[in-house]
Amino acid sequence: MQLLWLLLPFVPAVAPQSLNTSSSLVWGAYRPNLYFGLRPQIPQSLMTGLIWFGTTDYHSFTKARHACDQGDDLDSYTWTQFDPRDGGIQVLKDSTNNVQVTTELLKVPGGEHGGSWAARIKGEPIDKEQPSRTSFIFYAGLEGLGGFDLETDEDENGINGPISLAGSTPELDDFTIRVEDGPNNKAVIGGPFSDVFAKRIGKTHYGGFRVPAGNIWQGKEVILQNILQHAQGAMDGVRNEANLAPDPSFTLQLSDEALSGSNLFAVQKMFDGEFQFDVFFESRSAQHKLSSATLDEGIAAFSASFSQRFRAIFPVPESPNHDALDAFSQAITSNLLGGVGYFYGRSIVDPSFSYEWDDDNVRSDNDDNDNQKTGKGPHMTEPMALLTATPSRSFFPRGFYWDEGFHLLHIGEWDNDLSLEILKSWIDLIDDDGWIAREQILGEEARSKVPEQFQTQVPSFANPPTLTMAVTAFIKRLGRNSGPTDRELGLDFAVGDSQAPLSGAPSSQGSHYLEDRELALSFLKSIYEPLKRHYEWFRRTQRGQLKQYGRKARSRTEAYRWRGRSEKHVLTSGMDDYPRAPPHTGELHLDLISWIGFFSRTMREIAEFIGEEDDKLLYANVEKAVIDNIDDLHWNEEQQMYCDVGVDDDDESHHVCHKGYLSLFPFLLSLLPPDSPHLGAILDLLRDPEHLWSPYGIRSLSASHPDFGKDENYWKGPIWVQMNYLALKALHETYAAHEGPHQDRARAIYAELRRNVIDNVFKEYERTGYVWEQYNANTGEGQRSHPFTGWTSLVTLIISEKY
Repeated sequence: MQLLWLLLPFVPAVAPQSLNTSSSLVWGAYRPNLYFGLRPQIPQSLMTGLIWFGTTDYHSFTKARHACDQGDDLDSYTWTQFDPRDGGIQVLKDSTNNVQVTTELLKVPGGEHGGSWAARIKGEPIDKEQPSRTSFIFYAGLEGLGGFDLETDEDENGINGPISLAGSTPELDDFTIRVEDGPNNKAVIGGPFSDVFAKRIGKTHYGGFRVPAGNIWQGKEVILQNILQHAQGAMDGVRNEANLAPDPSFTLQLSDEALSGSNLFAVQKMFDGEFQFDVFFESRSAQHKLSSATLDEGIAAFSASFSQRFRAIFPVPESPNHDALDAFSQAITSNLLGGVGYFYGRSIVDPSFSYEWDDDNVRSDNDDNDNQKTGKGPHMTEPMALLTATPSRSFFPRGFYWDEGFHLLHIGEWDNDLSLEILKSWIDLIDDDGWIAREQILGEEARSKVPEQFQTQVPSFANPPTLTMAVTAFIKRLGRNSGPTDRELGLDFAVGDSQAPLSGAPSSQGSHYLEDRELALSFLKSIYEPLKRHYEWFRRTQRGQLKQYGRKARSRTEAYRWRGRSEKHVLTSGMDDYPRAPPHTGELHLDLISWIGFFSRTMREIAEFIGEEDDKLLYANVEKAVIDNIDDLHWNEEQQMYCDVGVDDDDESHHVCHKGYLSLFPFLLSLLPPDSPHLGAILDLLRDPEHLWSPYGIRSLSASHPDFGKDENYWKGPIWVQMNYLALKALHETYAAHEGPHQDRARAIYAELRRNVIDNVFKEYERTGYVWEQYNANTGEGQRSHPFTGWTSLVTLIISEKY
């Protein structure tokens, strides 16, 4: 986090009065669904994007790149280095257009409105022997209050030199955007009809458009339609007897018109071969004057600082491929951080929906509002905002509750305070009843990526409460950071709200809540009540039946089942098509009761930290009751495994046993003590190649199961990195670390499993250019969504043994 101090010699500016965690995170690559899209954490404000297409032929225009899309068939794209506070470097390989694109972002703090930033877009041919002709369009659009205008004098044939825009909004105040060419850019200047288009060749083209409110996210269509209309007009009457067409770069141009009252501006450049151009956003209150030197010096300083800090936080053990593994680890961490997005908009909720087996008279506290009884169907909520990491920039560019807890484990090791800001953003979405939607599909842009049948959220449906992982990880980091801080030692030398480090290097941003215990306490108190409400909602709405089926257990209350399952899927569990019993009001789910046990443990730890002694005792009692009932209700002695519970045709309770991830849950969440009489059988199952063990990681379903690899084959065998991470964490922190009859075996399994997971994910990254949503259970090959630098990026924590 030393970039600000390294940049000061190159940026004449008025020093900001405060560099707190929030101000350094106002701007970011918060449109992760785009290959390169920037916006501030402001609901309706400025948004930018980048579009490019090849100009070696006209067909490439129809395949213009903008939003991350697996159908674009890019060889790879990833942030190789990225820090949300400083900026980053992204490399995109587009063999179809024979161009490797590099986007560089540099954030320059200052002023009172989120600071300034500079971006550089550059490219070079992938195959030097083949043409690399491209067009790149940078656009900026303004939603909400404010104004925006083109400062540069207009010219109907395009502009030589920089293009400047000026604008103002209530939150950003006055700002300018300037687009400047690099020193060695070349355009196509010869070919059929070059004389006809001579006045426009080699210039920068532009367009200004009036876009309806809420539609800036559809700017690509507006821009490309303008280019197409201009090209159609330009082509009229220029074909000759040889039936030759002008070079695409002569005609596929913006119209060089800016309508009055425009709220979307686009700037287009044409290149032949290598190229570079810079974009500067200057906040007036920061009084910056940015230039190419800012980027020249700043990106080099950023890269060196990032690598040094990364190796200190996530060290890679020495090995023959150390450097490649380090670069891989930096890239997947960076793409996770570069996948953090800011979303704002309405969600679709349907309180009336339920399956017939969901209804067993479990009611929410808000039933008095008669929402569920009146049959009020799907409706839009009030607008909400969310800062969240995203599982996949191409396929899942939105917030997922199930995934986010895992994301925050990784983010929190890099930037504790950012992880807390994201966590708080999620917790702020918990409603008065204690519910939070498992998918956060906020606004039309997010909704455009989701099939209609999955857009509606139901207030009785849950998801694994993984946000609690982020809370326990924060408390654990506090424990590691328990020594006296600079402030407590009187070494902070504060001047107003700023910090002046003694050595000239800055105090580490992103760790204020670790360095100040009172700040940490305040944060935990702020999230405690909504989390408690969420916890109580879970236990109330997902409760299962005991006495109805004569089930014997030490606790008469702790039994649970997922609501919202269908005949073949339990989407709410996160393990969509994993085999289960037929739907029934009397079934009980092992994974859910395990999550409740984990949730209870988390709440106990928070209550202890903030001094809620009565609550601490309550949570401890529930935790013990859950652990007792896991054994009483879900252990099958004959099968020597934990199982779901179903109800047969004679209305009798029975175990439903499918060997796989489900069978491991009490182990995965470390609910079993190291001396548990069942631990040996669980380790046997985990390590058995006939069932879950593979050279690539633990399979989701036994290889001997009749459903292995069948139908959708989503959770019927494929290897998921986050589940392997849970197994490694349990082995490393509990079963290999504490004395017990299986300690030595746990250590051996840990070492082998860790090696298998790292080697396979790295091998597939080297082979394909991507990390993947899951890995084939038989071959280890990556499959489904890519790049999937959500929880698959946990490999970085596995490499550095950060659990």
